[in-house]
Amino acid sequence: MALPVSGDPEDMVPTWLLFLSWIAIAAAVLCAAWLVFDIYGRDYRPPMAIMGVVWPVTALYFGPIAIWAYLRWGRPKSDRWQREHGREPADPPCWVPAALGTSHCGAGCTLGDIIAEFGVFLLGVKLAGSTLLAEYVGDFVLALLLGVVFQYLAIAPMRGLGFREGIVQAAKADVLSLTSFEIGLFGWMALMSFVFFPEPHLHPDHVTYWFLMQIGMVIGFLTSYPVNVWLIRKGIKERM
Repeated sequence: MALPVSGDPEDMVPTWLLFLSWIAIAAAVLCAAWLVFDIYGRDYRPPMAIMGVVWPVTALYFGPIAIWAYLRWGRPKSDRWQREHGREPADPPCWVPAALGTSHCGAGCTLGDIIAEFGVFLLGVKLAGSTLLAEYVGDFVLALLLGVVFQYLAIAPMRGLGFREGIVQAAKADVLSLTSFEIGLFGWMALMSFVFFPEPHLHPDHVTYWFLMQIGMVIGFLTSYPVNVWLIRKGIKERM
């Protein structure tokens, strides 16, 4: 069922949803900022450098859950934590490596989505008369580019690969993963456009748009997780 609408996007969002949106977005930004400070300001840098970017980006849609996961399985991998505690961290539960791999994929997708959504909106781009289709194409292309770069920065150093072979292996590890992430997100975006706010549509200049996108990214995480389990088991993707 569509939410109440009027001609003005500011009027079509119920007060409770607007309030919840501001709380969720503010919490996510604060969590991401804290992670940046803890990783780089306090020098709890992960051994895999790209994870220093992945953790704050993950907080942009998982909020406090990302901090909880970081304190359990991210910070203990840093040299500083191990010096402070005089030991290496215990092995995580079996589901954690796949979850970290999914967050790694999700970070590239999330950054690509944010850039593409604003780009499509500001430039007024449409494909076949559809803004949503333009968002799909922009999101996927940028997610693919960033996802492969993120995966290259993880795989190439661990396997000692050159640039060309590293890119090939990164693509093998990430294309299926990020596609499954985007399938979940794109399905949710279709609901946003055709069911929740069919006319007028919400746009990236509205806080509720990004709150709903947070939900979509969590859904994308869930649809990508089983694929990451399979990729890691097959040795196509490295444990993070």
